[in-house]
Amino acid sequence: MTFQPKNMLVTGGAGFIGSNYVHYMLKSDPTVRIVNLDLLTYAGDLRNLDGLPDPQRHHFVQGDICDAELVARLLREHEIDTVVHFAAESHVDRSISGPGEFVRTNVVGTYTLLEACRQYWLNERKLGSEQVRFHHISTDEVYGSLGPDDPPFTETTPYAPNSPYSASKAGSDHLVRAYHHTYGLPTTTTNCSNNYGPRQHGEKFIPTVIRHCLEQKPIPVYGNGSNIRDWLYVEDHCSGIDAVIRRGGLGNTYNIGGANEHANIDICRLICRLMDTRFPERGPHERLITFVTDRPGHDWRYSIDNQLVCSDLSWSPSQSFETKLRETLNWVLPRAE
Repeated sequence: MTFQPKNMLVTGGAGFIGSNYVHYMLKSDPTVRIVNLDLLTYAGDLRNLDGLPDPQRHHFVQGDICDAELVARLLREHEIDTVVHFAAESHVDRSISGPGEFVRTNVVGTYTLLEACRQYWLNERKLGSEQVRFHHISTDEVYGSLGPDDPPFTETTPYAPNSPYSASKAGSDHLVRAYHHTYGLPTTTTNCSNNYGPRQHGEKFIPTVIRHCLEQKPIPVYGNGSNIRDWLYVEDHCSGIDAVIRRGGLGNTYNIGGANEHANIDICRLICRLMDTRFPERGPHERLITFVTDRPGHDWRYSIDNQLVCSDLSWSPSQSFETKLRETLNWVLPRAE
């Protein structure tokens, strides 16, 4: 049976992936209404919500997912039947220098949301599993690191987080699983690979390379640049989340990946070539590449096996990597100039 969301609470909906999801849902489902809860830390930006389709179906609230009273009030006031939980501290370097905030937001914040939903949906309203859904967005980083010949991560890969960020996300994943198995809360979880696309914060890898090319500054690349990531276009990620919420099995986890494995140095060089085409008088941009000391515990390779979500839910990544990288560059440039 297909679940039909009506009144959604989207957490972190002014951030990169969350705001893209809000745009996607308002465009793709003319019936859904969205309450968008975001604390507007450095990673959230109200400009990400400019140009929303049918904006009267979107209500923004600035607030903290750790504020239990606020979360409970929003669930009741807006009769929320679907929680889509993006809000998280997500930058690995920041987690190394300040892990406490990652534990608070990613673990305590997730607990606060789960407990509020349990109280409102199950204890007060006695709603059945066909009536409500809690969807949790996680990361492939909870699985640790792969070697060059290791098979991709699957949904049954043991957790082996290597940074305070990934450890805090692993903790939140376990809480979601526990609330389903202990209390019967109707949950689904997705673990995604590296996202790219419009509205991404400037501290992330691809926007950083583009900005440094534009500013003619050294492009910092960790180690020798051989670290490999699986890249997923953000709108593909949004469509995958939608498929899981509507058709995914309760209590299940689905890995959403783009089937686009690239070494960091290759991504960097491709962006440099695209910038050479755009600004030939400033090239060659590859001369700006600068190798810097690797960060502690830097995972070498991530790769996702997305066959479960593809086969069970008829989802697949639809976007060409280079085409969408060009579009991403075209989105970033006017905002960086």
